[in-house]
Amino acid sequence: MPEGHTLHRLALLHHRLFAGRPVSVSSPQGRFAAEAALLDGTTMIEAQAHGKHLLHTYDGDRTVHIHLGLYGTFVEYPKPVTEPVGQVRMRLIGADHFSDLRGPTACRILNSAEVAELQARLGPDPLRSDADPDLVFRRISRSRSSIAALLLDQSILSGVGNVYRAEVLFRHNIPPMLPGAKLGRESWDAIWTDLVFLMGEGVRVGRIDTVRPEHDPSVTGRAPRQDRHGGEVYVYRRAGMPCLICGTTVLLTELQGRKLYWCPDCQPE
Repeated sequence: MPEGHTLHRLALLHHRLFAGRPVSVSSPQGRFAAEAALLDGTTMIEAQAHGKHLLHTYDGDRTVHIHLGLYGTFVEYPKPVTEPVGQVRMRLIGADHFSDLRGPTACRILNSAEVAELQARLGPDPLRSDADPDLVFRRISRSRSSIAALLLDQSILSGVGNVYRAEVLFRHNIPPMLPGAKLGRESWDAIWTDLVFLMGEGVRVGRIDTVRPEHDPSVTGRAPRQDRHGGEVYVYRRAGMPCLICGTTVLLTELQGRKLYWCPDCQPE
């Protein structure tokens, strides 16, 4: 599932390509046809993201709420417009480009009150200027759940996924099973600041890189990471391999149905 930086990149791209002018909206697949007809020819006011949710706001108090889920993708193309390929749930056509949405978990129209309800259910997003890290800490500090579980709870903190979760805990030597109530404020402030930085870099470059400059392959001489997701990381998908810092074998377990990676020496209980 895409992490929050991917949705913010899409929001920036869609705002640049489509906002401020009338947009042609259709549903070649047909599953969004009635809703698309309401939007077709109206002006997109803005595109924004909150966590893993993408929001396209149009004239007439209509916002398309998109959640890509595990399989959803947006693909942008320059004009001229071509015939749809595959099951295109929603097609946007602007002045110079068009974009096809395939396979989302959610694609629906909300009014402003419903958008507010959605955002009220989501935790603060490190990539949004309105985010409140104090609110996140209050929620974490009242919980007996592990910090690893809490970082993935989108009602507590929005946009962090499996990669950022594992990497930010490693970067701050925090054991993943530490109860939220035992996480100190100084540690939380460091985590939040790092998430803002790392996820912001993810928006800028389009991939997740978490390795500090002194541990980059160009400095250490090790081989660059070979993975379809790209990016240099410390522990994510490195189970059974030596830790880049101490050489201890990186461990893997499952927590609430998600894979969790950590170094037992760098992140001692």
